[in-house]
Amino acid sequence: MTTPAAPLTTRARALLVALALIAFQIAWIAAPAYACGCGAMVPREGQRISVGQETSVVRWDGRTEQIVMRLSVSGDGRDVAWIMPVPHRASVELGDRELFSALDRATAPEWRTRHYFWPRDGDWPFDGSSGDGAAAKAPGATADAGVNVVGRETLGPFDVARLTATDPDDLANWLKKNGFRLPSRLDRALRPYVDQGWEYVAIRLAPKEDGATLGGRLDPLHLTFAADRLVYPMRLSRLASDPQHVSLYVLSGHRMETRSRIGGSAPRVTYAGEITDTTGPLARLAGDSRYLTALTQDFPDPSAIDGDHELNRAAHDTPYRTVRYENELLTVGPGLPVWFLTVLAVAAAVLVAALLAVRGHRRRTVLPPAPVAVPPRLR
Repeated sequence: MTTPAAPLTTRARALLVALALIAFQIAWIAAPAYACGCGAMVPREGQRISVGQETSVVRWDGRTEQIVMRLSVSGDGRDVAWIMPVPHRASVELGDRELFSALDRATAPEWRTRHYFWPRDGDWPFDGSSGDGAAAKAPGATADAGVNVVGRETLGPFDVARLTATDPDDLANWLKKNGFRLPSRLDRALRPYVDQGWEYVAIRLAPKEDGATLGGRLDPLHLTFAADRLVYPMRLSRLASDPQHVSLYVLSGHRMETRSRIGGSAPRVTYAGEITDTTGPLARLAGDSRYLTALTQDFPDPSAIDGDHELNRAAHDTPYRTVRYENELLTVGPGLPVWFLTVLAVAAAVLVAALLAVRGHRRRTVLPPAPVAVPPRLR
């Protein structure tokens, strides 16, 4: 006879819960989350950093490319090595925070009102009130072999060490000497850039305050390098474990489009047109490249990403702005719903027709019956 298992005591249940939480935290720390569309972040051993959102602005004048990127991060990383592959030697400076606010204003969608006839949920008489029936408005260092340290300075809250390297092994050695470890998957992902003769820019990002962690929206970084074609590095995003979303603003002389999907959904244009700003961070970055194209793209399966984004001039400089609609109940005068007036008019017309029919029936003349003819025989 089998003896039933004794129920868990309160202390045993608490121990199991604690072990489960520890196992979850270990798995969370071990999960690779260093990839992002703009490059890769490598935290120290035992720490974690993840990129929740990234937005990049690319400016290209046919000779020089500039990338300004803003990242929102979370995790417990106290300092991070950020690696970005570039086709030529790059300089790095702190970007202007107001640039992204200016972009939001320039590419804001156009709001239009779209009326509907019949009442919907929230309109009278379905709102439980005696309102006017109108719908609510929408809310409005030292160099190693193969590694060249090109500078070290403080940019905003970051201690920035900049270097270029032409071999992943040399980059891995530099990272190791500075307390970081180059993940093997990232090592392999960097190899194609070496084959193309690209370099990397590696930056050490660390808050000034001792013990502080990187979190929230970081100050934007501004890279500048020579480029005879407009390329936005994306290959490292294939290392991401979660679906990726890219928001990319492109400043050039004309409307731009991606050459291919590179393994993602079809890129979607959310804005295209000449910028009207003449002063401010957007105008300063644009210079003579004043045509702005805003693109978004989703990568449901990051492992399918097979290259970098190359952008070319579109066939036409057709302007485009996203249009959003606010639905509003059709009213007249002092907020009177048209449907209600229409129902009243139809009801009144039916009533009048009925009254006229009754009145006409009463006035109709009643003729006497025709006399019956009697046959001659019966007379």
